[in-house]
Amino acid sequence: MMMMRRTVIALVVAGLASLAAAQAPPSAPAAPAPPEFGPAHGTLMIIGGGVKSDALVKRFVAMAGGPDAPILLIPTAQGGDDLAYYWEDLQDLQQAGARNVRVLNTRDRKVADSEAFVAPIKQATGVYFIGGRQWRIADAYLNTRTHLELRALLDRGGIIAGTSAGASIQASFLVRGESTETLVGNTMVGDHTEGMGFLKGVAVDQHVLKRNRQFDLIPVIEAHPDLLGIAIDEDTAIIVRRDRFEVAGSSYVLIYDHSRMVGNGGQFYFLAPGDTFNLKTREAQRPQPTGAPIDRVIKQPWKK
Repeated sequence: MMMMRRTVIALVVAGLASLAAAQAPPSAPAAPAPPEFGPAHGTLMIIGGGVKSDALVKRFVAMAGGPDAPILLIPTAQGGDDLAYYWEDLQDLQQAGARNVRVLNTRDRKVADSEAFVAPIKQATGVYFIGGRQWRIADAYLNTRTHLELRALLDRGGIIAGTSAGASIQASFLVRGESTETLVGNTMVGDHTEGMGFLKGVAVDQHVLKRNRQFDLIPVIEAHPDLLGIAIDEDTAIIVRRDRFEVAGSSYVLIYDHSRMVGNGGQFYFLAPGDTFNLKTREAQRPQPTGAPIDRVIKQPWKK
């Protein structure tokens, strides 16, 4: 009799537990792991220079929030501060529909570190760095309050875009950062090698096919095999969200991955518009129903 009572009690307890579990609210899905390379919440638009059509700029304006979104144009990479140095880029944004654009510019690190200077960044949803010399951006803003507020803009879901020098500066490793006038543009590893690090573990080159630069990143990756090299042609961009990017525009993006070759010794391969890339796994895919990998890319270190 005692054994029967225990059995009945156990069944009742189990039934109550099952009922409670059925009535309990569903548990929240697990939060995604933080990204290792791209921004956790915002978007990067990294353009290889030479924007010819308005499609990329229109896409930037849309991702910033539309025509009335507060957008900042940062022309610091240029050699001068007059309107003539950045008029075309300002016009490109306006022709793409942006109606609320402000120019933010200084070459004084004390100014860049001031609360008054960064106040517009706190209100902005999009930032656009134009081309010129990437070391000028580094000298003015790297590790200042401006740099911190740009990260905060990404954290709240904003977008940072940059073309040419404004592309390279977004990576953690800065190429073509030489400030000596006679070496500017031709020295891949110069006297400035630290970028803003919005895109980590990466070196970004630009104007790659237009200026026959397709071999320039090879020695950089050979010297720093853990880095991923990304070279972007003109009128072409990568759009980065978390640890993935999509290729957009009219030309190609080249990938330099020391752990992968193309065929029997090729050290870079091409991505076309619409292709996607996983920065964590370093795998590229074409937009096909099966998600087919890029042809001929094999997981094998470069030959010495």
